[in-house]
Amino acid sequence: MSKIKPSKGAPYARILGVGGYRPTRVVPNEVILEKIDSSDEWIRSRSGIQTRHWASDEETVAAMSIEASGKAIADAGISAEQIGGVIVSTVSHFKQTPAIATEIADKLGTDKAAAFDISAGCAGFGYGLTLAKGMIIEGSAQYVLVIGVERLSDLTDLEDRATAFLFGDGAGAVVVGPAKEPHIGPTIWGSEGDKSETIKQTVPWTEYDSTGKFPAITQEGQAVFRWAVFEMAKVAQQALDAAGITPNDLDVFIPHQANERIIDSMVKTLKLPEHVTVARDVRTTGNTSAASIPLAMERLLATGEAKSGDTALVIGFGAGLVYAATVVTLP
Repeated sequence: MSKIKPSKGAPYARILGVGGYRPTRVVPNEVILEKIDSSDEWIRSRSGIQTRHWASDEETVAAMSIEASGKAIADAGISAEQIGGVIVSTVSHFKQTPAIATEIADKLGTDKAAAFDISAGCAGFGYGLTLAKGMIIEGSAQYVLVIGVERLSDLTDLEDRATAFLFGDGAGAVVVGPAKEPHIGPTIWGSEGDKSETIKQTVPWTEYDSTGKFPAITQEGQAVFRWAVFEMAKVAQQALDAAGITPNDLDVFIPHQANERIIDSMVKTLKLPEHVTVARDVRTTGNTSAASIPLAMERLLATGEAKSGDTALVIGFGAGLVYAATVVTLP
């Protein structure tokens, strides 16, 4: 018989607040076209992207995260001292150690919160949300801050016609806290490592000195598109089934903002009703990887396209290849 006392966490968890930060510099397609042989019409038709935000030297991963997190904490109506955990998903913090989450936790004024980084690409927000939910139910924290943040402009090859127009910078954050009813559904997540070569860093950091070329993100566009369209719609449906709801029960759909054509295909495959609001933040923010879902969520709530209490399906997918989908109640 175990001598360990049972945990005293909350029965359920929910998102209590959301915040976002977009760098001040807005970059239109015309700037991208200075380095690649393409057109504004081609970029818009292939991706839906019209503009993206690129960070300045001062808009670091930590600085953007702190701005977004401060808004999320205020939106949740709590203080930073109440945060017991800080989870940061990013692929663009270039120090192997220490985790950037520790710096963010300190500068926000948390009381020595547990803090760590995760690397799950464009599915990182979903991974972090699932971990935060577990921490609250387990009882190791009352409130957990989940941050998705990227400076993908640092990892963009501006001469690569296939990817130069895709990526943007920004940070999105949510506060997850206790709830008396289920407001975050079961997560359908996983990985397909046999497809890891389809989205990758061009060279490892250990080869940077010998090549003389800074590593960038590259991808096999058609392979990624087919996988996202055909496989991720299945995962999204599994998340709906696990939550015990149908597309008719949804109010909002917030997929990873990778490409508007992928979003449109998923909407069609899932047969989402016309009343469901679909996030299309990709048009003006580009692909911000781990930051894209919380940034899109924050914008929908700020513009009134979505409202507090709405039921939303969120799904992230990307390098790995990894994915995570769940149903949540919006804060």
